[in-house]
Amino acid sequence: MNERDKRPRAEHPRTEHPRTERPRTERPRTERPRRLTARMRLTLSYTLFAVTAGTLSLAVVYVGMRYIPNYPLTSSNPRYRSDAPSRQEILHSLLTAGGYALALLTAVGVIGGWLIAGRVLRPLQDITRAAHRAASGALEHRIALTGPRDEFTDLSDAFDEMLARLQHSFEAQQRFAANASHELRTPLAITRTMLQVAAADPAGQDWGRLVTRLQDTNQRGIEISEALLQLADLGHAPPELTPTDLATATGEALAAVHDEAEAFGVTLTADLRPAPTTGNPVLLRQAAVNLLHNALRHNLPTGGHVTVTTGPDPRQPDRVRLTVTNTGPQLTAEAVATFTEPFLRGRGRTASTDPARRGHGLGLAIVAAITDAHHGDLRLTPAPTGGLRATLLLPGPAER
Repeated sequence: MNERDKRPRAEHPRTEHPRTERPRTERPRTERPRRLTARMRLTLSYTLFAVTAGTLSLAVVYVGMRYIPNYPLTSSNPRYRSDAPSRQEILHSLLTAGGYALALLTAVGVIGGWLIAGRVLRPLQDITRAAHRAASGALEHRIALTGPRDEFTDLSDAFDEMLARLQHSFEAQQRFAANASHELRTPLAITRTMLQVAAADPAGQDWGRLVTRLQDTNQRGIEISEALLQLADLGHAPPELTPTDLATATGEALAAVHDEAEAFGVTLTADLRPAPTTGNPVLLRQAAVNLLHNALRHNLPTGGHVTVTTGPDPRQPDRVRLTVTNTGPQLTAEAVATFTEPFLRGRGRTASTDPARRGHGLGLAIVAAITDAHHGDLRLTPAPTGGLRATLLLPGPAER
């Protein structure tokens, strides 16, 4: 037995099967001291206010009554000869009646305060129930509180808006996970099939062609993984922003795709006017390259056009824009609205059969992430004569 085997077992905890050794547990709730409910506290507050107001009123009357004359009073009617009550008797009667009045006021305050507090806090109970349902995963529920606008309706509307955004985000995450799994599984499955066929009939294989196909499939998997990593990095780490020109980044992107445009037979037309902004030059160039790749690969089979313009936005002088317009098939607004979803292509989730035009469905998703990181806006609209118009809007340097 060597020295390593003589170490205590406590220094080498077992790490096999972590899923079975670390059962899923919920995060413990913070222990809070027990207090009266908000309804009870409001009830006691209403009651205390009512009793205090009644006591002060009684005290004022009592103090005032102490200043009446302290001698026997007689009736002004000659028919009555009996003496009127003295001051002491009047004060005693006042205290007795006031005590009964305060007791009745206390009972009314408790009952009325309880009912009023329940009515006031009823919307808060609806919001609490909706929060518990959301915590259990039911994000489709909405409070939809009715009534005049007040603090509770504002809170309800804000909570409904938060639920809608969470539901959209979770659904997008689920679609992204499912699509990513499918896209990554496809090249692996193709590779396995080719290897199985080659293993079953080694003598009948064209090994050069097989190696080429394996390299292409492996490269596709690498490209998908790199695109996913880039998309994840944009969502977690804010980029470093410096003064730059969107026209310069677009010019570099045009140079990068020039050969691809010639291979596809697509004519590139550019009008690059200065578009100063504050951003990350590398990411802005990547956004322009992705927009151009999308415009080139989803174009007409022959004789297509792509028009690229940069400059200040005429409608918003404090913003700059990059516009990429391509010819192509007629698109609908409903289909265009899904183009920034990861792995969703112009024809859904089906990739093109042409390897040169085949994409991964992540290009516009990465552009949208880059735009969000620059506090900009990406607008995709169908071109009137067919194709797509993509407009990237960024804040100008003055807005920063």
